[in-house]
Amino acid sequence: MKHPHYLVTTLLTSASLFALTACEEPKVDASIFENIEQCMGDPLLTEAQCRSSFKEAQNQHAAVAPKYATAEDCQADFGAEKCEPAPYKTTSGGSVFMPMMAGYMMGSMLGGRGTMMSQPLYRSSQGARGFRTAENRGVGSTTGRTKVASSATSRPTFKTSTRSRGGFGSSGRRFGSGAT
Repeated sequence: MKHPHYLVTTLLTSASLFALTACEEPKVDASIFENIEQCMGDPLLTEAQCRSSFKEAQNQHAAVAPKYATAEDCQADFGAEKCEPAPYKTTSGGSVFMPMMAGYMMGSMLGGRGTMMSQPLYRSSQGARGFRTAENRGVGSTTGRTKVASSATSRPTFKTSTRSRGGFGSSGRRFGSGAT
């Protein structure tokens, strides 16, 4: 007969493994591309789908990209020559900077969805190989069809404030930009 402490240890180990497995976020189908040409190389996507998804990501880019008060702060998070001025200024006339769009992600119609939601992707200077959403959620480092965490496919939020250095996605100081 086994000793009671073996039974307790076994039950605790099993419960821990179950908890870790249960906390893992579900994955969904998505496609990641750096440009339209990569998308059009996918035999399951049409040129119209690729162009529409790319345009949707471009249209969101200025609204959802992280914003910075200075080019230096943006470059600290995204790298040299990886930032651009936002298409608007603060209410006091100051410039706002944001990272350049490094690619885009589109949802898949394979999962029974009738539409493909698209969003811009960025690459931080700390993880230059991996793509990240405007909400700083990692979605992988390769292009093409992949699986991503379902939370990464949620529509990014409009960014109305700028941040100072502190790391992409960190809780660095924020300043209202007053941009519209």
